[in-house]
Amino acid sequence: MHARFAPVRDCFHDLFAAGRETGASLTIWYDGQPVVDLVGGSRTGDGPGGADWLPDTLVNVYSVGKPVAALCLLLLVDRGAVDLDAPVDRYWPQFRTPATVRQVLSHTAGLPAFPVPRPATAVADWALLAGDLAGAEPEWSPGSVAAEHAWTYGHLVGELVRRVDGRSVGRFLAEEISAGWQLDLGFGLAEAAQQRCADLRYGDPRWPDRKLGEPGSLRARALGNPAGGLDLAVVNSPLWRGAEMPAVNLHATASSLARLYAGLLAGGVLDGVRLFSPELLAEATAVQYDGPDLLLDRPVQWTLGMQREPDGSWGMGGIGGSSAWADPERGYAFAYTTARLAEHDRVDELVEALHSVL
Repeated sequence: MHARFAPVRDCFHDLFAAGRETGASLTIWYDGQPVVDLVGGSRTGDGPGGADWLPDTLVNVYSVGKPVAALCLLLLVDRGAVDLDAPVDRYWPQFRTPATVRQVLSHTAGLPAFPVPRPATAVADWALLAGDLAGAEPEWSPGSVAAEHAWTYGHLVGELVRRVDGRSVGRFLAEEISAGWQLDLGFGLAEAAQQRCADLRYGDPRWPDRKLGEPGSLRARALGNPAGGLDLAVVNSPLWRGAEMPAVNLHATASSLARLYAGLLAGGVLDGVRLFSPELLAEATAVQYDGPDLLLDRPVQWTLGMQREPDGSWGMGGIGGSSAWADPERGYAFAYTTARLAEHDRVDELVEALHSVL
């Protein structure tokens, strides 16, 4: 690691020393090159004797996967197979909500929660959950307001991919994006990849209740159905790791997420392999919605699959503390993956250290 970035390494190590982190990885690309690549802690628990976190340790990064799912559909847009402003039912005839592909990608389709209560086992039943969304009534007029489609986003985007291309979004990602850019990440892991997964754990036992919010609230309905998405017994199980829940169950390494954003930052080309056109990326990272988000309960700028921040950076954080984004102004791509489900203050401090040396 370049000596210039030592304060970032020190900050990363301090998180472990203070007990605020127990298993994580951090990768940063700057000016087109990887400059920080760190792993620390344990893959299998907080106490002594756990298996070490390795460079190829995969971890569930929750909403950090939403832009990855979106990129699968956007690749089909780039190839002319999908029109952003076409109604969804052009590609998915059973879909009742009068939303466009663009509205689905920008969290304004009006379907932020699955309409039928389903048990945890439903995460493995793609057709069931996609069918629930196809028959649902929107909660408000599509395009009128945003609410992060917390659990539903991956099925809306992924079913469009499947309808147009024929492959599941997990297979499409593996064959069309991960293979080209050598990314170690995926939806619906095979057994061998599941063996490399870190076990998620709570930084605070009350974390899941805090995240769900008030019973009956939009947030609770969106994050609580199908059941089990914040339950360690579910998310650390082969059922969850092997299923495709693309809104929330991307399993990834920090180094692959940083590679992905480095390629996007470079205009869609990485190691000489072009996956996206600069025109598509300009459209995909432009603000599509700027206003209140009814699920996040704060103002948000949504692009086609990412959040855009006031400083011009774009990417996504995940519930629990993982995060990945690109900062075009400062010229870096950043990825932090953690198994310790807590808040985003760890990332905030790492970014402060990074900005101090740029």
